[in-house]
Amino acid sequence: RQYENPEQHQNPGQRQSHQKDKLLVEKIWEWAMQTIELTSVLGGENVLNKNIDNRMDLVDLGNRGVNKNALIHLAEYLSLSLQQMASLLSISTKTIQKYTSNQHFNRNVSEKIIKIAEVAAKGSDVFGSRERFLIWLNEDNKALNDKTPSSLLGSNLGIDLVLDELGRVEHGVLS
Repeated sequence: RQYENPEQHQNPGQRQSHQKDKLLVEKIWEWAMQTIELTSVLGGENVLNKNIDNRMDLVDLGNRGVNKNALIHLAEYLSLSLQQMASLLSISTKTIQKYTSNQHFNRNVSEKIIKIAEVAAKGSDVFGSRERFLIWLNEDNKALNDKTPSSLLGSNLGIDLVLDELGRVEHGVLS
């Protein structure tokens, strides 16, 4: 009797509550793993000079500003040149070059860097590797009007579309 499934003695409301709790724990675990990957994409805690444990930490990082070192890590992770990153961020390459390695970008630029890093972290997680994600990122995508996902990373709405598409890929929903 001690080996019986305890759920079989619960009423339907208790089982439903248990399932919701389980989904919440899975979601928290998923976010924790993506936070670790996002931190890594930006060069880790040593580069960021901040421990990232949750989304509020990302808000704080955006307000404080992401430094040039983190941007360089992101560019390398995505196999993009500084010129390509500058274009995505709507700033000039010269602006990036004049920053010292630990100098922080303003909030708008920093938030976009974080959002692009979120795409990189989620994409690598969904595809199981950076390499497979980069292939997907640079291929035309029917769900994105035959545009490459990378071509949409220059706008916040485009980033949201790419994140939505990654969510569909993750859950096996074809568009």
